[in-house]
Amino acid sequence: MSALETMAFISNGVSLVTYFYGYMNFSLAKSATALTNFMGSAFLLSLFGGFISDTYISRFKTGIIFGCLEVVGYAVLAVQAHFKQLRPFPCKGLDPSKMSQCEPADSSQQAILFAGIYLVALGSGGVKAALPSLGADQFDERDPKEAASLSSFFNWYLFAVTIGAIFGVTFLVWISTNQGWDWSFGICSIAVGVSLLFLSMGRSVYRNNVPKGSPFVRVLKVFVAAIRNRKLAIPDTAGELHEIHDKEAGQTEILQRTNQFKFLDHAAIVKNAQEASESSVTGSWKLCTVTQVEETKILVRMLPIILSTVFMNTCLAQLQTFSIQQSNTMNRNIGGFEMPGPSIPVIPLVFMFILIPLYDRIFVPLASRFTGIPTGITQLQRVGVGLVLAAISMAIAGIIETHRKNVAINHNLVDSVEPLPISIFWLGIQYAIFGMADMFTLVGLLEFFYAESSSGMKSLSTAISWCSLAFGYFTSSVVVNVVNKVSGGWLASNNLNRDKLNYFYWLLACLSMVNFGVYLVCATWYKHKKVEGKQVDNGWVLEERIDMSIVRNSTP
Repeated sequence: MSALETMAFISNGVSLVTYFYGYMNFSLAKSATALTNFMGSAFLLSLFGGFISDTYISRFKTGIIFGCLEVVGYAVLAVQAHFKQLRPFPCKGLDPSKMSQCEPADSSQQAILFAGIYLVALGSGGVKAALPSLGADQFDERDPKEAASLSSFFNWYLFAVTIGAIFGVTFLVWISTNQGWDWSFGICSIAVGVSLLFLSMGRSVYRNNVPKGSPFVRVLKVFVAAIRNRKLAIPDTAGELHEIHDKEAGQTEILQRTNQFKFLDHAAIVKNAQEASESSVTGSWKLCTVTQVEETKILVRMLPIILSTVFMNTCLAQLQTFSIQQSNTMNRNIGGFEMPGPSIPVIPLVFMFILIPLYDRIFVPLASRFTGIPTGITQLQRVGVGLVLAAISMAIAGIIETHRKNVAINHNLVDSVEPLPISIFWLGIQYAIFGMADMFTLVGLLEFFYAESSSGMKSLSTAISWCSLAFGYFTSSVVVNVVNKVSGGWLASNNLNRDKLNYFYWLLACLSMVNFGVYLVCATWYKHKKVEGKQVDNGWVLEERIDMSIVRNSTP
């Protein structure tokens, strides 16, 4: 399902700006903003999908319901693209004598458009929150063999996503360019519909989570109880704090007390025996369990980690935008075939397609021999490697852009619209390195947030990792505007040959290294969760995550 859903989503992520500009008659600025808002909203709405999955329905049902919303969204877009009455007369390729017919989309046409794309965004967000956690739930962490395969699952999940993205930026982009947008949107709707059938095939054998109520309410109860009990002295031993050990009461995972954010420990201080007896696993507004307090601490500790990875995704958004513009000035012919601009992202995807199996089957076994860690390196180390590679990619992007500009100068083509005599494959170098960065960071974050979250927040925590992408897209335009204003217009011209894009890339590289320094501080400061009975060896937490809410063959 991930492969087919990604195929549909990514194809529109790289080419919708063409539809907005050429067929809905949006201005170039409005087209770019609409696309950025769509992509950012899709990743941000994964929080809503994660909340629904953890609070009300199983991850399986979440995937089905939100997948259906995505199908409807693509269908709405396909209908609008097919019927000329539902969209304006397109300006693209219009004869100058007929420019009077070119009008922007009216309010009703825009309403249909945004209803379709935001149904897609909502559906895609819910699917992204539910599927990684649903897949990870199938591995019993109490079984050593299955637990060791959990990290490998996230690698192959990204592999499936990569395959879907490759087909999206090639096959579907070709369909939209040559056959029409109604065909493209229609195929997207059918693809997601078929993916729902694939997901449903495993309905009878899935391990499905049992929703445990709103994680937001549980967290809010901890803060309220801590404020109410702020004047009480915190006991010296954790045993004096409130905890429920009865699994029949719904306490399926007991977390040990940690020393960070001690103020929140006030929420677990027992005033009297009656108050303790009346408290439930989900806590009251006056008294919460140690597990509930630690669940809140986990969420607070995760925030600096996710915020320190946002800038990498800001760089990714810049690379996607400017690399396509760079490609339009370069020779895109490959053996007589001209590669479309929106298909440029296929270069890093092909590298990821090759590297992910090599990482999982060669690097991990070799690294584990030296580190003693089953996954080769820890999740936080993996994210750190990705951040360093992202900085290197930006530096190399600056070097390649300098070379591209020199070619334009040497051939007197600075102000020419003709393609420069330099192959588009030069862009493949920076893209390949950033593809490796994405492979390390995205999988590292997904695995980290799933592993560290409590049993009642798995989907929500997985959704948090997607929020890094959302904030990266939302801040990308802000970064460009700030740099333009401060630098005096590095990117103000419409001519890349006269802009200073290479300086901009080098600035991003320097800021990426600063961001990596911040990440190192956050990762060092982070304290891993401790499940009751867990041991710590040489500072690394050996996790024994027991989640009795995962039940095999239960009704989803």
